[in-house]
Amino acid sequence: MSHYAPILLVFLMASAIPAVVWYLSRLIRPNLPNAIKCSSYECGITTTTEAREKLSIRYYLVAVMFLVFDVETVFLMPWAIQMKELALFGLVEIGVFLFLLLLGYGYIWSKGALDWE
Repeated sequence: MSHYAPILLVFLMASAIPAVVWYLSRLIRPNLPNAIKCSSYECGITTTTEAREKLSIRYYLVAVMFLVFDVETVFLMPWAIQMKELALFGLVEIGVFLFLLLLGYGYIWSKGALDWE
């Protein structure tokens, strides 16, 4: 059981240090709230609505589509680096990959997911 004492000590220190720092920062910091500090900041533009308003699901769909297509294009880099070693097989593989990528892009375009109306 004595072999676990250092692990317990590290766990206790990892828990205690953030708690102590948080408590000390609450004691030291100035607390001067006012209406301007409590309002939401929108890049210097006066806000007209609440900061936590509901967004259209279309925003999230476009964000997910961007991530999917952005991450998929990352797979082009290893192919480009190994292009000479892969030869014709690599060219066919990347052709199938790009075809499927364009097929998915065409599908979401045909469904109107990229229309903002």
